[in-house]
Amino acid sequence: MGRDYYKILGISKDAPDDEIKKAYRKLALKYHPDKNKSPEAEEKFKEVAEAYEVLSDKKKRDVYDAYGEDGLKGGVLGGGPSTFTYTFHGDPRATFAQFFGGADPFQGFFDFDEGNDPFSIFGGMTARQQDPPVEYDLNISLENIYKGCTKKMKVARNVTSAHGHRRREEKVLTINVKPGWKAGTKITFCKEGDVEPNKVPADIVFIIRDKAHPVFKREGSDIRYTAGISLKQALCGGVVNVPTLNEKSVRLDHTSEIIKPNTIKRIPGQGLPYPKEPSRRGDIVVDFNIKFPNKLSQQVKNFLIDRLPD
Repeated sequence: MGRDYYKILGISKDAPDDEIKKAYRKLALKYHPDKNKSPEAEEKFKEVAEAYEVLSDKKKRDVYDAYGEDGLKGGVLGGGPSTFTYTFHGDPRATFAQFFGGADPFQGFFDFDEGNDPFSIFGGMTARQQDPPVEYDLNISLENIYKGCTKKMKVARNVTSAHGHRRREEKVLTINVKPGWKAGTKITFCKEGDVEPNKVPADIVFIIRDKAHPVFKREGSDIRYTAGISLKQALCGGVVNVPTLNEKSVRLDHTSEIIKPNTIKRIPGQGLPYPKEPSRRGDIVVDFNIKFPNKLSQQVKNFLIDRLPD
């Protein structure tokens, strides 16, 4: 089930944006470790920051409302060619600094209690701009698209404090590639870019790309294969062993059929999974490359002339 972000902020599930901001202001100031020396303050401060980051962002909030914390962090495929994965950056002080614009929110009211509302002084803060997404291509083999896989990507970012101190931070982002994902699918890690005062960190986006395959060519959930056969086999029939992505082969019997240069065969259910219905699979589409002889003897020519129709 995961944590209840609404409960952490002390708000209802239909709370509007301004109520979410007000709740975060109140709790962030209450539990800030620089002012609250209780043992649980730091963990509360972190929880409040994560809850605010999720509920203050419409896309993350929608995913959380539908699938909970597990769905939000495990990766949920959306309606388009994208998936949404959220990982908290782990620095509640950065969230705090971004929210308050790098100013000292304690100045002028070091003493406060839950009954006061010192937050009105922040009502005029200008909206912080977010840097454009940082995009990376992620090349995945068709075998891994067929069965799904997990990729761990190390990224680095600069974290600048409100006082101008900068540090380099490395993090490993986990991408759960689902069976059948199409090229162009985007996996978004929100606000994992560089952290700077007065700016919202950029999202980091990985874009699925199909790695070139030596045997198959992808066409959606179908895969295309070209079988090489002799002219004799094309005319007289035979059996072609067609490879598949599960390391087995499928027999394609055409003993009773002449294979022409434009003949196409389909092997149902041996292609890639459908992204939204992994239990269903596309087909292997088989083309034929008929190997013609370089030359014929006159005896063979005469034989063919006598027996082949005009």
